Amino acid sequence: MNILKHEIKQQKIPLLIWSLSIGALVAMCVLMYPDMKSQMNGVNDMFSSMGNFTEAFGMDELNFGTLIGYYGVEGGNMLGIGGAFFAAIIAISALMKEEKERTAEFLLTHPVSRKRVITEKLIATFCIIVIMNVIVLLCSIGSILAIKEDVFWKELILFHLAYLLMQFEIAGICFGISAFLRKAGVGIGIGVAGLMYLLNIVANISEDAKPLKYITPFGYTESSDIINNVEINVDYLIPGMIIMVAGIVVAYVKYIRKDISA
Repeated sequence: MNILKHEIKQQKIPLLIWSLSIGALVAMCVLMYPDMKSQMNGVNDMFSSMGNFTEAFGMDELNFGTLIGYYGVEGGNMLGIGGAFFAAIIAISALMKEEKERTAEFLLTHPVSRKRVITEKLIATFCIIVIMNVIVLLCSIGSILAIKEDVFWKELILFHLAYLLMQFEIAGICFGISAFLRKAGVGIGIGVAGLMYLLNIVANISEDAKPLKYITPFGYTESSDIINNVEINVDYLIPGMIIMVAGIVVAYVKYIRKDISA
């Protein structure tokens, strides 16, 4: 039984819908840029006077008059929120759905260990997330070429890589939670993604809340940091990857010992 192929095949419709939806939204933002370019100086002035609001979304350090600055905010919001929710939904359902859909008995009676079941489901989850991000990236590149602008390759790749890693971290956390669930869990997954997004906003607004950047995966997806420094902030990335691994380890420990109802 090839669990990996089955998992990816089972998620192909949600994958297609989410990928094209997020990709289309990002592309639409880019395609609107030529019409909005002449108005960007006024937008910059407006945002500069909005205090905490611009800091909350990292808009105080980006120039809306350039495509890269505009993309950093608009594309970041679309990919950040949409990608986080998608990763959470896919991961939170990975280990619990066999019990929810009453297919656990069929799966676990085959000559396959629980460790292999977890491993293939984890790989499938990450593969699905990668495929979604590749489709979104292609939509982004295509839309930039369509408006005859130069593609800012290094920043664009780093930008999308940061969001891919963010989605991996959220997936790792939700994958661990999934091992404890038996039925409904999508709401929990969306709640985790939403909470992480909110923590980053709080950290951007308040200097005293800066340590939250080490907890939320959105801490290393700040467009201003990636675009201005052309690098991903490893100070926030390393703790994030540790949290991701911890979630995965929890999933293995719990699921292997779990009393699974058919």
